[in-house]
Amino acid sequence: MDGNGRWAEARGLERNAGHRAGVEAVKATVRAANELGIPRLTLYSFSSENWNRPKSEVQELMRLLDQYLETEVDEVMRNGIRVQAIGRLDRLPPPVRKRLFDVIDRSKDNREMTLVFALSYGGRQEIVDAVRRILKDAEQGKLDADAVDEKTFAAYLYAPDAPDPDLLIRTGAELRVSNFLLWQIAYSEIHATSAMWPEFRKEHLVEALLDYQGRERRFGLTPEPVREPQPEDV
Repeated sequence: MDGNGRWAEARGLERNAGHRAGVEAVKATVRAANELGIPRLTLYSFSSENWNRPKSEVQELMRLLDQYLETEVDEVMRNGIRVQAIGRLDRLPPPVRKRLFDVIDRSKDNREMTLVFALSYGGRQEIVDAVRRILKDAEQGKLDADAVDEKTFAAYLYAPDAPDPDLLIRTGAELRVSNFLLWQIAYSEIHATSAMWPEFRKEHLVEALLDYQGRERRFGLTPEPVREPQPEDV
């Protein structure tokens, strides 16, 4: 969800004003996704690299996360939304982590939509953490290292039961994936929009979905099954 800072600076505002406006985009996007019947939405809310930002900015981002969880939990419950989170969550401030886990636990039986927050998250870090767990299980005799394949590896990711994303939406006119779900987006379609994240609303989500619907997803295959030569072809 990129562009908060640039959106604020273009309006002569401090960067944190962009983050506060970004929260409204989160609310609008979650509501729109639920209305459109999207079963799973993952929001890249705070990357592992974001910890290197100025302390005051990090504190404001954590405050906004805590406030969102507090104020939106009732709407989450009314709309049957299950909340999950991926990342190195142990790095979150204890009060924020507690509220996050409380919302996750409270919403665990909801089935209308799954809303995933990627927090203190990095795609490379997720892969490294998966490798560490695989090595640990192999050392303890729980896993045969020679038997590790893609399916086995995926089972050690942060959300092993999650399907790979169909669509990756990149805001702020950026054309990079920025360390997001590197394993999972191998065959995801990518839609880039010039809209900064604070500007993102339902119409932008619909535009991305329409773009996605026009794609031909081949997953490395040919558009049509390869036909064996027939006698009449000779």
